[in-house]
Amino acid sequence: MFTFGIDMWKNLQKRIASLPKWLTNIYFICGVAFVVWMVVIDDNNVINQYRKHSELSVLLEKKKFYLQQITETQKQLSELTSNPATQEKFAREHYWMKRGNEDVYVIVRK
Repeated sequence: MFTFGIDMWKNLQKRIASLPKWLTNIYFICGVAFVVWMVVIDDNNVINQYRKHSELSVLLEKKKFYLQQITETQKQLSELTSNPATQEKFAREHYWMKRGNEDVYVIVRK
């Protein structure tokens, strides 16, 4: 039984000796192991980094949109608080307010 293990070890050594030298270089083996670790195994692998980058770009687009909406809303608010004609227009459109001698008809489309 013990001789079988020795024969297997000698056979493995012969196979390793027949490989090119650059495949048996310790730096090459460590480099390949490092690349495999970083691409596949690690929590911060390339696939997760790509997903996080795409999610970040989506979030930055949303941030840009919301900042634009904030500036538009602030502009409308300042106009609404400073201009009486705009206040009247807003009240008529949103709250259906009317003057004393007017009638308001609301048309609902289906």
